[in-house]
Amino acid sequence: MTNRSGILFAVGATVAGLVTAAPSPASADGGAQRAASLKWTDCGTPSYPTLQCASVHAPLDHDDPSGREITLALTRVPHTAKTFQGPLLVNPGGPGGSGRSMAGFVAASLPEKVAAQYDVIGFDPRGVGRSRPALDCVPKYFDPVRPDPVPHSLRDERTNRNRARAFAASCGEKYPDLLPYMDTVSTAKDLDVIRRATGSRQLNYLGYSYGTYLGAVYAKLFPDRVRRLVLDSNVDPEGVWYEDNISQDYAFDTRHKAFAAWVAEHDGAYGLGSDPARVEAAWYRMREAVKKHPAGGKVGAGELDDTFLPGGYYNGYWPTLAGAFAAYVNDKDDKALVKAYERFGAVDAEGDNGYSVYSAVQCRDAQWPGDWNVWRSDSRRVHAKAPFMTWGNTWYNAPCADWPVEPLNPVRVSNRALPPTLLFQATDDAATPYEGGVTLHRKLKGSSLVVEQGGGNHGVTLSGNDCLDRYLADYLAKGTVPRGRSGDADAVCAKTPDPEPKAAKSARPASRTDGNDRGSTLHGLLGFRG
Repeated sequence: MTNRSGILFAVGATVAGLVTAAPSPASADGGAQRAASLKWTDCGTPSYPTLQCASVHAPLDHDDPSGREITLALTRVPHTAKTFQGPLLVNPGGPGGSGRSMAGFVAASLPEKVAAQYDVIGFDPRGVGRSRPALDCVPKYFDPVRPDPVPHSLRDERTNRNRARAFAASCGEKYPDLLPYMDTVSTAKDLDVIRRATGSRQLNYLGYSYGTYLGAVYAKLFPDRVRRLVLDSNVDPEGVWYEDNISQDYAFDTRHKAFAAWVAEHDGAYGLGSDPARVEAAWYRMREAVKKHPAGGKVGAGELDDTFLPGGYYNGYWPTLAGAFAAYVNDKDDKALVKAYERFGAVDAEGDNGYSVYSAVQCRDAQWPGDWNVWRSDSRRVHAKAPFMTWGNTWYNAPCADWPVEPLNPVRVSNRALPPTLLFQATDDAATPYEGGVTLHRKLKGSSLVVEQGGGNHGVTLSGNDCLDRYLADYLAKGTVPRGRSGDADAVCAKTPDPEPKAAKSARPASRTDGNDRGSTLHGLLGFRG
C-alpha cells in the first residue's frame, strides 16, 4: 500500500553468460485503433523541472468501451535524445499506490543517457490519487487509538472482525458501481489505453512489488505489445492473495528479528542489550506498555506495529526506529515514538484512499476463505511462530471475508511469448519473499533473474546498489540480459551494507534522507504494505 504518511553499494559476484537483444524500438500503431492523443502540460517541480502532466479517459468496463468512462492521471519526463525507445511506464506497487511521482524519480535516477531515450510515464491507477473517481471507503479508518490487533479473547476478536466487516459494507454502499471493475485485469487494460494514447505500438514497463503482478498480467493479456519488461521484488503469482499474505507474516517476523539483531550489534549506541533475543523481548514489553498507556495518547499497540513495520521494507529506517525505541525504553520518552509514528504509521487521506483501493483490488482479484474459522485457525497457527505482524495483517485483509462483490479467478501469468524480460529479487525480502521471484522467473520463459544476495529491502533497483543498477541500465539501453548456466539466478549482486547508527541514543525523527538518498526516496514512493 502507499506510504501511511502520504502517498547497496558493494558489487557481488556475477554469473557470466550470454546476452540477448530485445526487439527494435516501439513505433506507432499502424492500422490499430488509437486512443485520443495526450495533451501534456508543464507541471514541473524544483526536483523534477521537466515534469509534464496529462490525463486520459478509459472505460470503466473494458467489455463495454462505449459505456461509462474513468479518468487516469499521468505524469511524464519526456525523452531528449535523438534515439527514442518509446514510453517507459513505471508503477510503485500497492495495489493503491500513487505512481505520478515515480516518473520524475526514475528519470532522475537512471543514467542520464538511458533516461533521455524514453518518455518516462507515471500514472495513478484507477481509483487512486488524482485519477477519477477516487475511492475512500471509510475516512480516518486508521485513526488512533485502534483496538489491539492481537486478540486475547473472543470479544477482542469480534471487535476487530466487526470493524473489518463494517469497512467492507461501507465500500459496497459507497461504490456499488465501481467495485466490480476494481481489479488487476481492468488496471492492466488501462495500461493499454495509455499505450495507445502515446501512439506507440509497444510499451516498456518497470514495476515494483504489486506492480510486478500488474506487469505480468499485462504481459499475459498483450504479449505482442511488450517491448521491455522489468519486474522488481516479485509477487508470487501462485499465492494471490491469501497465501501470499501468510508468507509475508513469516518473512516480516524474520525481518523484525534482523532489526533486533542489528540493535543488539550496536548496543553501544542504543543501550538495549547485546543479545538479539533480549532486544526483541524489550520491544514486546514496549508494545505491552503502550497497549495499556498509549504513548502521547496516540501510539497504542496497533500504531506501534504500524510504526515499525516499515523497517521490514527498508533497513535505512532502522537507525530512526532504534532511536525511538531506545528513547522510550531507556529514557521514558514518548516524544520520539510519537514522531516516528507520525512519519511511518499515521494514515492521512491519501493513505485512506490507498487502503480502499488495496482492499477493492485484492478482494476482487481472487478467492478468499469464506469461513472465518479458517482465518482464525491460520492466524493463531502463524502467530505462534511469527507474532510480529500476523494478526495485524489478518485484520488488514479481513474485509475480503465479507466483500460485497464476487471474486474473480487469478490470472495464470505463465508466458512463452515475451521478449527477454528482467527480474530483480532480494533473498530476504519480506513483502515479496524470494520464492515468488523464482516462481515468476520460471513462469516467464526467457526471463533473467538478478538476485541481491542477503538483501532484505523491498524494491532494490535505483536504491543505491550499483551492481543491480548496471543490469537495469544495460537492459533499458540495449535490451541485454544476463544468462546464468545453472541455478535460479542469472546474476548475483552483494547486498547493500546495513546502516550505521546516527548517534548514540539518537532519537532524531525520520527524514527523507534516512538511509542513502535514493534508497529513502524510492522507499518513500513505494510505501508500505506494497
